[in-house]
Amino acid sequence: MNTQNLIDITKKLVADDKGLLAMDESTPTCDKRFAKLGIPQTEEARRAYRELIVTTPGLGESISGVILYDETIRQQKKDGTPFLKVIADAGIIPGIKVDAGAKAMAGYPGEKITEGLDGLRDRLKAYAQMGARFAKWRL
Repeated sequence: MNTQNLIDITKKLVADDKGLLAMDESTPTCDKRFAKLGIPQTEEARRAYRELIVTTPGLGESISGVILYDETIRQQKKDGTPFLKVIADAGIIPGIKVDAGAKAMAGYPGEKITEGLDGLRDRLKAYAQMGARFAKWRL
């Protein structure tokens, strides 16, 4: 781990009164929203929706970092340009949600527990190789 690199990324994420954009909606959550609006619950519909977001003119003027979901980090614009390139070209730092979601906690009705520690080291390495520069873990 390069401590100075982490410090530099952190400073860039909070600089210039910019904010973080959470695009880490899971497939089931996104599909629920689409269903309510009569939008097809397909990967292509989710990709097109996300393309609208990452190609918003001037996005980098107010957003310093974007938190992506596993499906999203692997997606690309209709013309084949990876979302990660579009994001980086806008001066935005890409990040990734690494937990595997909140699930019902055995023996504790109504309580949730976040899953995803199994295989986390390998996922972090793969996401870093893809271009993610920070990670989000939901508690």
